[in-house]
Amino acid sequence: MEDRVRAKPRRASDTERYEARVALGGLIALIAITAAWWALALWPAADTPAWLARTRYACFGIRETGLPDAGGWIGLIGGPLGMLAVFAVGWTREIGTLLRRARSSVVLAATLALLALATAALPAGAVLRVRGAAPRTIDAAGVPAPAADFRRTESAAPPLELLAHDGTVRSLDALRGRPVLVTFAYAHCETVCPLVVRDVLGARALLRDQGVPADHVPAVLVVTLDPWRDTPSRLAAMAAAWNIAGPHAWVLGGAVDAVEATLDAWRVPRTRDLTTGEVTHPSLIYVVDREGRIAFTATGGASLLAELARRL
Repeated sequence: MEDRVRAKPRRASDTERYEARVALGGLIALIAITAAWWALALWPAADTPAWLARTRYACFGIRETGLPDAGGWIGLIGGPLGMLAVFAVGWTREIGTLLRRARSSVVLAATLALLALATAALPAGAVLRVRGAAPRTIDAAGVPAPAADFRRTESAAPPLELLAHDGTVRSLDALRGRPVLVTFAYAHCETVCPLVVRDVLGARALLRDQGVPADHVPAVLVVTLDPWRDTPSRLAAMAAAWNIAGPHAWVLGGAVDAVEATLDAWRVPRTRDLTTGEVTHPSLIYVVDREGRIAFTATGGASLLAELARRL
């Protein structure tokens, strides 16, 4: 009777199958949650409902391009990485069991391969979405503020004199008499930086198309945020990658100390990961008037920047 009442112990093979199923289910859930989260932020929509626009703005800080701001990108990337870390630490044994069983199971190996492809497709899709983004207006309340809501300031612009991508030394003082768009980016950034550069160049193109006199079209200065890797010899390649060409538009860099001093003077918030070299930073664009004063501070949007420049 005692033998009949006592539960039969689970065999080792049953335990391994259970652990493998748990690990596989966890991986599928992690990828599905990440895909849904990224789709909420990045899925293109021609006519975005007001509730969705407000949700995207609250969660990701959506800009005029329809893409997240710097904080939104940190959440999109950091959230899944955090969940993955918890999964790896909490289910180490189950993951090990899954990998061992996959060596002898064609079905499990094929499933893991499909999951790996799905995981790789997420950042690839995000990159394509960023590259294909076009400035557009978001109609949701409060997103983004129109140019009329920007108050003009009269603070003197800090000094700015660095090496340009064409091998010359360029300074903000030498551009007196012309408005200037000053922004900050670095070559290894594939999210915020290309959008910021596209916005400042797009503002110049809009003003030219609208027949604004040449000396009223802003110059563009893009200061590197990563002087350790964006060395003077690489500045020309950065300018080519960002399509910065023609007169009055330069990528600036130089010695690390000189660049860092400039970034400090312009109060650019940034954090550099000493292990990877990646720089966390906000989208920041200064609109400088003809007398060298900071008239406006914006976060992006080609049409917004063009309108602010027209107000100078």
